[in-house]
Amino acid sequence: MALGSPQQPVGRAGQGYQHTELGGGRFGAARRFWRALGPGIITGAADDDPSGIATYSIAGAQFGTGLLWMALLSWPLMAAVQTMCARIGMVTGRGLMSALRKKFPRPLLLAACAALFIANTINIGADLSGMADAAELLTHVSSHIWVVLFGVLIAFATVRLRYIMIADVLKWLSLVLFAYVITAFIVGPQWSLVARDTFVPRMPPEPGAWAMVVAILGTTISPYLFFWQASQEVEEEKAMGRHSILARRGATPEEIKTRKWDIGLGTLFSNVAMFFIILTTALTLHKAGITNPQSSREVASALRPLAGNFATLLYTVGLLGLGTLAIPTLSGSAAYAFAETFGWKEGIDERFGRAHAFYRVVIIATLLGIALNVANVNPVKALYWTAILNGLLAPFLLLGILIAASDRVLMQGQPSPPFRRFVVALTTLVMFGAAIAMFVF
Repeated sequence: MALGSPQQPVGRAGQGYQHTELGGGRFGAARRFWRALGPGIITGAADDDPSGIATYSIAGAQFGTGLLWMALLSWPLMAAVQTMCARIGMVTGRGLMSALRKKFPRPLLLAACAALFIANTINIGADLSGMADAAELLTHVSSHIWVVLFGVLIAFATVRLRYIMIADVLKWLSLVLFAYVITAFIVGPQWSLVARDTFVPRMPPEPGAWAMVVAILGTTISPYLFFWQASQEVEEEKAMGRHSILARRGATPEEIKTRKWDIGLGTLFSNVAMFFIILTTALTLHKAGITNPQSSREVASALRPLAGNFATLLYTVGLLGLGTLAIPTLSGSAAYAFAETFGWKEGIDERFGRAHAFYRVVIIATLLGIALNVANVNPVKALYWTAILNGLLAPFLLLGILIAASDRVLMQGQPSPPFRRFVVALTTLVMFGAAIAMFVF
């Protein structure tokens, strides 16, 4: 029986898949757990996209180890938010915007969709730029060619491949995050200083520190991840054969527990990677006086004389892998938001002819991201201000998510537990406070 539900959720009655699939015993349970992992791991890894990597690199280059404590702060906040979004998708059987549509007027949702689309499109452009720079470093082929090639191939794969194929690839790509952990150990930090700046929070005295806090929060607790998480819960259930909303409603205790582990691990990986990216660039770029890198390529190039060829290789491979993972989530989350607002046919498993409006958003967002690079928009500045835009937009969306997740009727008698609501409310206050401090200081 699901948490807070007086009876077995109607959408799960008679399914029993979690007890029979893949056989019994310890190994069967382990295989079932691995199969159930996916949305949380993918979402966590997608958070460390090339634009996020560049934001964390700038944080380390400008402020040294002074903002390492942000990784410790953001993990529980990010995990609570993503778990709440997942619960909305699992319990209602709908995406996040479909749930918000039950509580808020359409003009307000359209404004949120527009802001999300603008932020995601700029993010896609920055991610393509980071991937192209990395590919140029490895192959010496012009980054302009790689931008177009990556954009077209990723958009084509998103439109043509089925969800289960995309999810499996993205899950394995998340392992690229370990490249940044290895890179930091290659550099060799002074661990006593690292421990102090991790566990003793302080604001660096340099100008722009509060803006960087907002940017880090915006790229870590990011609006596109809210929509992607909830929508992927729906996609997961469709892949199990639950094609109607009625069949998807409600969630069993085992499903909720598995998703908590999934999201906990995904957000842990994400924040560990953030920690080590800040640490690596603090110990190399900041220490060498390179405090204002203008591109991911400049960061990678600066690492070569400071940390060696292997560190540079790991940094660039990470950009390629995580960009491939993140761009479908960026374009897809915008497409889900618009589709759920207007009632379009949606889903990565749908054929183009049945969900053409949904896929057009995916294609347009990717093409505009390519166009930003053709127009020579500075990708680092663009992604930095996008992170700030996300940091300003996120707390308003979190208010709506809190209201939806607390509604017993909307949540089929399974609202989010009080403690999780408290943590998400605290996250909202922290993000509002950081935004206000940015303007004041």
